[in-house]
Amino acid sequence: MTQFHSLIAGVVLLAATAVPGTAQDSTDNSVHISLVTFGPGPLVWERFGHNALWVRDPDRGLDVLYNYGIFDPGEEGFLLTFIRGRMVYWMVPQPPWVIDRYIAANRSVWIQDLNLTPQQRLRLRDFLANNALKENREYRYHYYYDNCSTRIRDAIDNVIGGRIHDLTANTPSGTSYRFQTQRLTVDDIPLYTGLLIALGNPVDKEMSAWEEMFLPLAVRDRIRDITVLDESGVERPLVAAERVLNLDPRYDGAPEPPHWLFAYLITGMIIAGLIAWLGMRPDVAGRVRRTAFVVTGGLWCLIVGTGGVVLLFLWTLTDHSTSYWNENLFFFNPAALVVVGLLPFMRRGGRWLRAARIVVAFVAVTGVLGVMLQVLPGVDQVNGQIIALVLPANLALAFVVLRGSHSPSAIA
Repeated sequence: MTQFHSLIAGVVLLAATAVPGTAQDSTDNSVHISLVTFGPGPLVWERFGHNALWVRDPDRGLDVLYNYGIFDPGEEGFLLTFIRGRMVYWMVPQPPWVIDRYIAANRSVWIQDLNLTPQQRLRLRDFLANNALKENREYRYHYYYDNCSTRIRDAIDNVIGGRIHDLTANTPSGTSYRFQTQRLTVDDIPLYTGLLIALGNPVDKEMSAWEEMFLPLAVRDRIRDITVLDESGVERPLVAAERVLNLDPRYDGAPEPPHWLFAYLITGMIIAGLIAWLGMRPDVAGRVRRTAFVVTGGLWCLIVGTGGVVLLFLWTLTDHSTSYWNENLFFFNPAALVVVGLLPFMRRGGRWLRAARIVVAFVAVTGVLGVMLQVLPGVDQVNGQIIALVLPANLALAFVVLRGSHSPSAIA
């Protein structure tokens, strides 16, 4: 279902939820609330799954899914807010037939009926209705710390007295944000690699079970083990009943991140070998060799330098906090962009060659330094695959330029 259609459905239902009830309007069990969890899908924003709260109140004729995952890519300034990490999402009510749309799209769907007291159900119903009002529905979205799933986790937790937080905040999950991101994007290598590059040191700390519930499926799993007190003071499971409406594991990702270090190293060595071969082969026609080396080396430096500029931008000028302190800047060095301009002129020797020599040496040394610093505490970003991919080619380029510095014609 498109975000636009979701918004239209929300507008249709808004009148039914615009006036929150009070705890005095019902004391029986007529209100039913369920957590609905949708499995991952093929699109980028579907890779981590989704969830919603389903509220049914026959006395009011209310049958609504509350969805915290609405955004409008067509709104004015959306691209700028996305780039700056300042996206605004909305919570809207939707009709329950939205569930059928997910099933039709071959998304897995689980329904968990929540074992809440009548008063807790009323509080949660009224909270959600109030949150859906135009003046309350917007929130500053964060992929890991404040998303559709954490909002639902917090809403449930609030009405049961912080029980979920108390039982999970100090429980290690055994995973990290990077761990979960990698395993859920394993079937999309460009996306997998891009996120591996863009995410910095903050995503490598071990999450608590509470933090892990940024994933909808983690909320589904964790609340199975949560108990609450009923009206009589008896401890009962938070999940009263659970059912599966559809099951399709195609986009569920891998159980754990793949071990692709060797594959990235082979790729990096192939790129490095090509740069070295073009730069050092004396038996290749001069003009062809020079052109091929300049184009290949320049393209590689353009990738490395532009990547570094993007990483530096994410760290210093945006609110993408999970891209801060990114150790991949040792390898994606913005200085490599200078080499792009110098390569075509190195044949002239002199200051052009000296400048190129200084810059490629700097790019290579920072990469080596980035590896050496891994032994220090706190410099432990999980970026071995990126090192294996980028460092060999940076070293190969430096080797060719520095080795040929005594004879311009040898390299250009």
